[in-house]
Amino acid sequence: MARWCYRHRLVVLLLWLGALFGLGAASSAAGTNYANVFSLPNTDSTTAYDLMEKAFPERAGDTDTVVWKVDGDGGASVRDESVRSRIEPALEEIGRMKGVGEVTDPYAAQGAAQISRDGRIAYAQITFTEQANAIPKELIEDVVDTAQAAERDGLQVELGGQAIARTQEPPQGTAEAVGILAAAVVLFLAFGSLFAMLLPIVVAIAGVGTGLIGTMLLSHVTDVPEVAPLLGSLIGLGVGIDYALFIVTRHRRGILRGMKPEESAVTALNTSGRAVLFAGGTVCIALAGMLVMNMRFLDGVVVATSLTVVLSVLAAITLLPALLGLLGMRVLSRRQRRRLAAAGPEPEEASGLAARWSAYVQKSPRRLAALAVVVMAVLAIPVLSLRLGATDQGNHQDSTTTRQAYDLLAEGFGPGVNGPLQVVVDGNAPAGLVDGIRSTEGVAQVAAVPPANGVTVIQVVPTTSPQSEQTDRLIDRLRDEVIPKSGAEAHVGGVTAVFKDFASVTGDRLPYFVATIIALGFLLLMVAFRSLVVPLTAALMNLIAAAASFGVLVAIFQWGWGTELIGVGKEGPITSFLPVIMLSLLFGLSMDYQVFLVSRMHEEWVHTKDNARAVRVGLAETSRVINSAALIMICVFSAFVLSGDMEGAMAGIGLAAAVALDAFILRTALVPAAMHLLGKSNWWLPDWMEKRLPHLAVEPKEEPVAPAGEEEPAGAGRASVVHGYVRTADGEPVDGAAVTLLTKGGRQVDRVTSLADGSYIVSVPAPGTYLLATTAPSYGSRAGQVVVADGPLVHDVELAEGEVDAAPRGGGVN
Repeated sequence: MARWCYRHRLVVLLLWLGALFGLGAASSAAGTNYANVFSLPNTDSTTAYDLMEKAFPERAGDTDTVVWKVDGDGGASVRDESVRSRIEPALEEIGRMKGVGEVTDPYAAQGAAQISRDGRIAYAQITFTEQANAIPKELIEDVVDTAQAAERDGLQVELGGQAIARTQEPPQGTAEAVGILAAAVVLFLAFGSLFAMLLPIVVAIAGVGTGLIGTMLLSHVTDVPEVAPLLGSLIGLGVGIDYALFIVTRHRRGILRGMKPEESAVTALNTSGRAVLFAGGTVCIALAGMLVMNMRFLDGVVVATSLTVVLSVLAAITLLPALLGLLGMRVLSRRQRRRLAAAGPEPEEASGLAARWSAYVQKSPRRLAALAVVVMAVLAIPVLSLRLGATDQGNHQDSTTTRQAYDLLAEGFGPGVNGPLQVVVDGNAPAGLVDGIRSTEGVAQVAAVPPANGVTVIQVVPTTSPQSEQTDRLIDRLRDEVIPKSGAEAHVGGVTAVFKDFASVTGDRLPYFVATIIALGFLLLMVAFRSLVVPLTAALMNLIAAAASFGVLVAIFQWGWGTELIGVGKEGPITSFLPVIMLSLLFGLSMDYQVFLVSRMHEEWVHTKDNARAVRVGLAETSRVINSAALIMICVFSAFVLSGDMEGAMAGIGLAAAVALDAFILRTALVPAAMHLLGKSNWWLPDWMEKRLPHLAVEPKEEPVAPAGEEEPAGAGRASVVHGYVRTADGEPVDGAAVTLLTKGGRQVDRVTSLADGSYIVSVPAPGTYLLATTAPSYGSRAGQVVVADGPLVHDVELAEGEVDAAPRGGGVN
């Protein structure tokens, strides 16, 4: 398929453009129909919500608040004629706007409760005819402008509510644009080529664009929450750019080592492209793990994020080879093209900082592993105080009108007015229920609404804020003590109760969710790498990364370390559904890095059976691209602080921290150090399991193509190996002998070191005639021709002290 896309690049480009414009036109005509379904089946708050819908079906629209305050100098009051003459006309004008259902006026006969006891603060409630996401933004802006036009010296007017919060959101796409710009800088520094830099970005935009448009259309046939497209674009941009980066890096390396552009592209897709397919599949499996939670709200998140990941992978394996075909040699920078023409292909061995770091890890695995564990453990300490709950407008920045309105309401009427509870009774409320609630510790106000449609609603205002632990305990007292004692069939609802139930259900089901995604990942890696230890190590690393990243999240968003500095408002509990979403994304991304790192190690292990070499070579050849990919993801995720959404900011910062810790500490230091310490046991798998497990090739061995001007070996096309033992004349094994396989033209094909028993194995790209050279300290060297047919060749080498012999010795075809 890669070759077809490369050769039919214009057709592929037209198909992608047609898909983008076609889906875009369809979504423009259909619009969006996002639904924030926060209810949970079989919970007390959901039952209360259903009964309230039965009682008041006409109150389906969003309710927002206008709050005003007068200075206390001179005994001023909101009841003064100078204040009423400014506020009342504004409220009347708002009430006449199309799309506004009703406005409750504190100056009306029933509005006394909407004026504070000291007379300095009052509020009016505006009920729209639609929910917040369906209200035209122009209407909301007119409401805000009309209300705030009543301000004067000594009179402050602020507005709060979900609809009002929409006017404070930054322009749509700001976070994505900043993330893409930052990623472009990293890509340019990594590639040194403008065209190569654009490739991953174009591929990511194509995948995310079609994914988001598809999500908009799907919102008409299933419940998709408003936060789903944000999370979809967050994960889509990250994986889309990274997947393209892995493939482009492999392609550029192939050209620099002498391959023709088309063959290099095909090889890159057949190797790194396979790993991308596998990695994308693990991300989707991790996302689908959220379905174990049985939360309707998360189903739409799974749909949006999985669709975006699938389309990002599709863009990487179809659109990218087409773009590579358009660019040809221009995927390299001018300097690289000039150097390639002047000096010829680069050597195949990794060099530079990555190779030096890999060698250092091999020399000091214990020290590095201990240091990495200490760092991750310290960062994970705050997770012990993790508290799940809900963010609200009290967490907005001080400068926003929603935060000002929230604070004014808390000042005038108590903190509980921002999160009232509803005790909903199916029928008439018993006489003792209202009195029992009123006398309960933690209750500030109680007001029973006259029964409607056979349902009675009792409004309960706590003495504490919605995010307070005391409010959680009040809900428990009402459910466990007050309501049963009254004998009523009643349920506690309201936004605060809903999020408390979310936190409770999340806490109960989270262990099953974690066990599910860890088990699925374990099975996938076991099949792919034919090992029990590698997937076990990966599972442990995923848990360590999750604990440390949640520790960072708690320190910033719950403890408030730097929240105002990064512009995300006031500290509060961690949103109750965020751990599930973050763990899914984190697990998928961690698996990506594990696959790209270990697949190269496994490839080397299969050919050499030398664990130290496999780990060293795998780390040296992948660490640079993994670190570049991680840096890009960190930029993309961190940019979502600018999204204007607290949950988006939490997810962005949490995932950025997780990726940074995972890539720079775990995959670059702790994983390779642990694999060096474990030795050959990394690749242990019982024989009975080996026979029964299906075979899954993540990244097959790349078949080298002879550089320009050099003939390929005769019969090129089928890979094989040369293996045997290096021994002395007395039959003693020679440990550490360097065995090098070269083509007839002198190009190195493979190089390994013999093991303690003298065994070695070198890979052969295709049948033909090669030169096998063997050297070892304290011994002579031996070199000779070997002829490889269709099968593996057994070739033993005998070394004698001080002897130099260029004639072949031994060998045969097996």
